Amino acid sequence: MPKSRIRKKADYTPPSSKQATAIKLNSRAWVAPVMLAMFLIGLAWIVVFYVTDGSLPIDALGNWNIVVGFGFIAAGFGVSTQWK
Repeated sequence: MPKSRIRKKADYTPPSSKQATAIKLNSRAWVAPVMLAMFLIGLAWIVVFYVTDGSLPIDALGNWNIVVGFGFIAAGFGVSTQWK
């Protein structure tokens, strides 16, 4: 039986120091606080609307205040798609 060829492994070369000191520019640390803030603002908007029988936060909007509150919550979900 013929002997198979032996494959030589490539020599190990450590990564250059420039790669190790690279600054991470794509930091997503802002996503979680903004997402939670949007959720809480939307929830607070809806709760204040119901507790004050529609006179607050903006009386002129009437029942559209619910849509505004859910808009903040939807924006929170939109921001959550940026979380890694």
